[in-house]
Amino acid sequence: MSKFADLGLRDAILRAVEEGGYTEMTPIQRRAIPNVLEGKDLIAIAQTGTGKTAAFSLPIIQMLLKGEGRRNPKVARSLILAPTRELAVQIAENIRAYTKYLHLRIALVYGGASSKPQIKSMLAGVDILIATPGRLLDLTNQRHIDLSQVEFLVLDEADRMLDMGFIRDIKKIIAYLPKKRQTVMFSATMPKTVEKLANSILHNPVRVEVDPGATTAEKVKQHVLMVPKSRKRDLLVHMLKDASIKRVLIFTRTKHGANRVALHLEKRGISSGAIHGNKSQNARQKALNAFRSGQIRALVATDVAARGIDVDGVTHVINFDLPNEPESYVHRIGRTARAGATGISLSFCDHEERDYLRDIEKIIRQKVPLMVEHPFHFEGIGMPAGDDDDTRIDPRRAQPSRRSNAGKHKANRRIKQPKSGGAKSGGGNAGRNQRKGRPANLNR
Repeated sequence: MSKFADLGLRDAILRAVEEGGYTEMTPIQRRAIPNVLEGKDLIAIAQTGTGKTAAFSLPIIQMLLKGEGRRNPKVARSLILAPTRELAVQIAENIRAYTKYLHLRIALVYGGASSKPQIKSMLAGVDILIATPGRLLDLTNQRHIDLSQVEFLVLDEADRMLDMGFIRDIKKIIAYLPKKRQTVMFSATMPKTVEKLANSILHNPVRVEVDPGATTAEKVKQHVLMVPKSRKRDLLVHMLKDASIKRVLIFTRTKHGANRVALHLEKRGISSGAIHGNKSQNARQKALNAFRSGQIRALVATDVAARGIDVDGVTHVINFDLPNEPESYVHRIGRTARAGATGISLSFCDHEERDYLRDIEKIIRQKVPLMVEHPFHFEGIGMPAGDDDDTRIDPRRAQPSRRSNAGKHKANRRIKQPKSGGAKSGGGNAGRNQRKGRPANLNR
């Protein structure tokens, strides 16, 4: 079974899927969809860009059609939880595309925007509710949303939700749900925290796994560029002189860093925008739409967007700052090389980030190739005293040094010479024979 037509889906669903340009299923879809259609709880592990949204939404849409039109006020028949606003919006757009020939009601609930239209959208009840945990819990506590009749629960990017501190909210939301329901969990990684959550909310789940262990997309060409922190902005502008970098996502570690990088690019004549948690939802969506339409060439983002941006044609991902969580690296570079395309990732690394680089290489189980053809390479490979040698970073460090005592604090040989009879401590010549800056009465 490799085609959507083999699944027995309604003609209206198949028509919408085919109009979206999809006929062949991805590996995660082939393994997940039949199990969900059979009513089984499911744990699915797959990296971003593998078609997970269709893997859980298509079978749920099919099963919801059995009770089409059976909606009660404020009630959600199915619930899809996502960690970020961007991912929630993306899921909603995909599901609306799959259901455009059907009469299912869909609502979207997330923070950072007015709650009034969201409350209004729930008044008549919905078939599919896509939500972020915080806003959903607020509206449920205020009795604007009734979760007591949820038939299907999906946790998308479960590991990211736990990383963002949503574990308490999720547990409170679970308490509102009926015990008899079908639960599906999708995650790019399976740390112990996610496994513990899965064991507490799923019943005899089927486990499917594609590209286990946070492996990076095979079609992404990865490079690391050694550069001092003070030179990163200059290096970024230099790299963006390359016309082949047509649409680039740039990741920073902090919100303020994202703003500063975007402003720096604008001043250098490079059209850009910033997207992070301090931006309003309208501002974030405006920047994302401008990036998607090609109005801006570069979008600077924090990790809040690493799993929530699905834009075709991203040619490059640049890690302006290396992430301190190695799993985030996988999700960042997964924003390129999507839908069968190829892509390139460039990671800027300063001295303080070399431990982050080592952690990344451990989790992806390979060395990231070093790019030396940039103007700040030799500044970047300069290694502070006491740092570990890495001949991959600086091949010249593997060669023997010309001076064996270079950089070592050896005692001055002249001071170690036996004293002459007239060079006694306190004698007239003591000041001439001693090393400059040392006291005359050295303890030998």
